[in-house]
Amino acid sequence: MRALDCLGCMPGGSDEDRSALVSKMHSSDAEQRINGGIMSFMSFTRTTTSIALFVAGCAICAGCATAPSTRAERHSLRQNADATLGEMIARKPALRDVTQGALAYAVFPSVGKGGMIVGGAYGRGVLYEGGSATGYVSLEQASLGAQLGGESFSELLVLRRTADVDALKAGDYTIGADVGVVILSAGAAAHATFDPNASVFVLSRGGLMVDISISGQQLKYQPFSA
Repeated sequence: MRALDCLGCMPGGSDEDRSALVSKMHSSDAEQRINGGIMSFMSFTRTTTSIALFVAGCAICAGCATAPSTRAERHSLRQNADATLGEMIARKPALRDVTQGALAYAVFPSVGKGGMIVGGAYGRGVLYEGGSATGYVSLEQASLGAQLGGESFSELLVLRRTADVDALKAGDYTIGADVGVVILSAGAAAHATFDPNASVFVLSRGGLMVDISISGQQLKYQPFSA
């Protein structure tokens, strides 16, 4: 027997009491329906968001190969890397000795919005060993960590330890929090102290760079012969 069917059985209950009870029961039913609708909507929203992020991540990662897909793009990347290194040395001439004395270094012409992945940054570059280009390098960072007036920057990573070069080539190299960063600008950082093992130099593109965090950048390598 339903609760509503028992209303007439209420001993001593007045019509007003019965009406109040009916109203309260209807209100409770309405609240349950509303709450159920809200929960269903939230569940649908979470599912839809998860699917959207998954699809977006798959689509973006499909274009995040270490090396460019076409011969023209690869040639352009190598030219841009050479030009970027020349520009950095022009800004800071001491970099010439740094790169010549390093075991290896990687040049990324553009990192930032032009290569954004979900929640972070992406860029492609070229690895040089003994002054000669040997392969392509990709850079990924889960969180950009840069405060810029512009939208992208160039990056030079200098490696002095064999273990770091080997780790990079094995696809197991992540820039640590202890790596020092030098921001290059006209007339700035002329006497910067270099990290004894690895140094990172960044050059802002399109705006004033106030600060940047490169900790957590992950690098992958692909030789030209691959």
